[in-house]
Amino acid sequence: MKILKTIEELQNIRKTITSNVGFVPTMGALHDGHISLIKQARKDNDIVIVSIFVNPTQFLPGEDLDAYPRKEEADKKICELCKVDYLFMPKISTMYSKEEILIKAPNKSYILEGLSRPGHFDGVLQVVLKLFGITQPTNAYFGKKDAQQLSLISQMVKNLFLPINIVSCEIVRESDGLALSSRNIYLSSKQREEALLISRSLYSAGALIAKGEVDVKIIKNRILEIMRTLDVEYVAIVDRDFNEIKEIELKNTIILIVAKFGNTRLLDNIWL
Repeated sequence: MKILKTIEELQNIRKTITSNVGFVPTMGALHDGHISLIKQARKDNDIVIVSIFVNPTQFLPGEDLDAYPRKEEADKKICELCKVDYLFMPKISTMYSKEEILIKAPNKSYILEGLSRPGHFDGVLQVVLKLFGITQPTNAYFGKKDAQQLSLISQMVKNLFLPINIVSCEIVRESDGLALSSRNIYLSSKQREEALLISRSLYSAGALIAKGEVDVKIIKNRILEIMRTLDVEYVAIVDRDFNEIKEIELKNTIILIVAKFGNTRLLDNIWL
């Protein structure tokens, strides 16, 4: 594995690659969820590039940019063990200049995650577009846990005619059902136990739907009842274009949940 710090290094190497390239963009603090993306990229492609970059433009004032977990040495070792070919670890000054061409996310970026974090997805799309330009991947890998992000990146690729295949990968969970997240380390033992109600409510909703229930109001009430002791920011049931729906549409529905535990926001979802 070769570690690259500059855009020029990566671009020069990319010019020499003629086979398929799989790309996994991350913000580091790698866990089994990231590893599943890297392994899928390794399976699908001749060359695998991983980036680690904590992107400042997607953090709002007062959010945890400075406190965001950073585990550089551990991340390098994980990538090496996963047989990554190139690990790109740029500095902020490498990725951004004083005057930037800005990316404007579409209207659906201002609902759900974007409602409480206005401008967040502008920053996400800005850095992903930059990374796509540098790496020019054949396939790029993203987890379904960040469902709204995945949808917006897919739309950007389509709208800007980028020759990149976006591969969506399943959520990876702990044995007790908690969705893996770099922010889970912020949870106290009590908060972590409480957080299990999120996945339990999603499993319960799935079981209800499997029995034939399609009324969104009934399903949402079941979820909220299970999570009644939590600080729930939102429960949303939408189609895969993030439009609100009144009835479950199989193979076209996502149930999304965000709950807060102190200063930590956890998001989870289930695709139906």
